[in-house]
Amino acid sequence: MKILVTGCAGFIGYHVANRLLREGNQVYGLDNLNHYYDVRLKHARLEQLQNFEQFYFSPIDICDGQALSSLFEHSGFDRVIHLAAQAGVRYSLLNPQAYIESNVHGFLNILENCRQQKVQHLVYASSSSVYGACTQMPFSIHQNVDHPVSLYAATKKANELMAHSYSHLYQMPTTGLRFFTVYGPWGRPDMALFLFTKAIYSGKPIDVFNYGNMKRDFTYIDDIVDGILKITNKIASANLSWSGHNPDAGSSAAPYRIYNIGNQTPVALMDFIHHLEEALGKKANINYLPLQAGDVPETFADIEDIQRDVGFQPQTSIREGIKKFVEWYQSYYADEADMQATPPRVTGWAQPNYFHPPTKLSPCEKDNFTQFLIENSAI
Repeated sequence: MKILVTGCAGFIGYHVANRLLREGNQVYGLDNLNHYYDVRLKHARLEQLQNFEQFYFSPIDICDGQALSSLFEHSGFDRVIHLAAQAGVRYSLLNPQAYIESNVHGFLNILENCRQQKVQHLVYASSSSVYGACTQMPFSIHQNVDHPVSLYAATKKANELMAHSYSHLYQMPTTGLRFFTVYGPWGRPDMALFLFTKAIYSGKPIDVFNYGNMKRDFTYIDDIVDGILKITNKIASANLSWSGHNPDAGSSAAPYRIYNIGNQTPVALMDFIHHLEEALGKKANINYLPLQAGDVPETFADIEDIQRDVGFQPQTSIREGIKKFVEWYQSYYADEADMQATPPRVTGWAQPNYFHPPTKLSPCEKDNFTQFLIENSAI
C-alpha cells in the first residue's frame, strides 16, 4: 500500500512511518523540518527511516499548496496519515500565527488534495486539548467540545469541523484521533518527560505546575501507533443510526469518525515524577508553580469506541514506558555531559530518497521562530 505520512520527522510521525515500513508498505514522508525544536533530532529520526528502501522523503511544507498539489497528482496515495502540525499548547500563546498557518491553512490543503485525488481514507491528528473547559470525566467523543482554552486546541477543533464538512460534501472518509499525552523514545524535547529527564540529570529544578495537582492520561508511543494503524485500515463509514434531532458528536451520517486514543488510566503528576526518579536513580529538585494559562488540571480518555470498533487496547504501563524512554535517552546521549546539552551531531546522515524535487519552504517555515522557553514543562 502507498501511504503518505505528513510530519514524518516528528515524534509520532517517525514511529508511524517506521512501523508501516516494517510491515512492507511504501511510505512517502513529508516534513518541513521547522525549528520549533532542535532540527538535529528530526534529522536523526529521518536517518533511521533511511534504512528502508521503500521510504521516500520530501521537505515540502503543507502550507505550500502548489507543491503539495503536484505531489498528490504524481504519487497516487492510497491513504494519508496527516500528523504534521504546529504542536504545543503553550507556544500558541507566543506565536499564534504559526498555528493558523499550519493547523488551519495547511490542513485545508491536505483536505483539498485528498478530495481531488480521491484518497481512500484520511486519518488526521486531533488532540485531547479540544476538551478544554470540560470537567466531566472520562472525556468522551460524544461530549460537546465547544470551549477550548488555548488557540492550539481551537485549531484542532477546527480540523474536526473542516473534516466533517468534506466528509459531508464529498463523501470523503475522514477519521480524527484525539491523542492523549503521548510519550516514549524519540519524544519531543518540549514535553514533560524529556524536560524533566534533562533537568534531573543536570541537577536543575523541574517546574511542576498547579503545585503538583495534575493528572494526565499518558499513552506510550507504541500503543498510539498500534491504534493509528488499526484506524487507518478501518475506512470511516456513516453512522446509519445518526440523527440530526439528537446528533452524536463522534460520528455522522457522513463517512466521518472521531476517536479518543489514550491509555484510559490517568496518572498523578507526582507519581509520574516518582517513576522517573526510580528509572534515573536520581531525585528531582521540584519548583512548584501555579497552573499555567492554557493548561487543564486533568485528562482522562474514554476509549470504549476505539476498543469496540478496532480492538485497540493499550499495553504499556507508565513505569515500563518511562523506563524505555530513559533507556533511549541514555543511549542517544553519549555521556552524562551530553545528557545536559543539546542532541548530538548527526554524522553520516544521507540525503533521503526524494520522491518530489526539493521545494523552497513557504512562509509557514519560520527560521526566526521565537525561541520557546524549553524550560517550561508541557505536562
